[in-house]
Amino acid sequence: MAIGRLDQDSEGLLLLTTDGKVSLQVRSKDIEKEYYVQVDGEITQAAIEKLKTGVEIGIRDRKYITLPCEATILNPPPLEEVGFRKIRGERHGVTSWLSITIKEGKNRQVRKMTAAVGFPTLRLVRIRIGEIHLNKLAKGEVREVNDLNAAMVY
Repeated sequence: MAIGRLDQDSEGLLLLTTDGKVSLQVRSKDIEKEYYVQVDGEITQAAIEKLKTGVEIGIRDRKYITLPCEATILNPPPLEEVGFRKIRGERHGVTSWLSITIKEGKNRQVRKMTAAVGFPTLRLVRIRIGEIHLNKLAKGEVREVNDLNAAMVY
């Protein structure tokens, strides 16, 4: 089973397991999930501060305030880590990259968070779950992790 799904428009690290306890642990609020996010526009420090403290998003017709998270502007963008794939040309406007690290994982949460501060997500790449990092794993490449429990411990 996949742990922490990625939606159709997202990419990056995906863990697969047959161990239900490991799946539950990874989906808990004890494990960090880090994303590189390309957003529409030049992100402001004020928007970053709002992301860090929590923003209101909609989850199943209810309002929800996200937990505090880590958010930083990435300059230059980490294209070597996530693989270069142009989303759109420069003539269509400025974009920014940021890193967002959350401990929860609501449906399309990161996309909703960036939209809530006025910067819609154009590209979303999960690069880390706990201590397991995407690094330079090629698209479609698989790497076996023998002791997932040890890799998840901080």
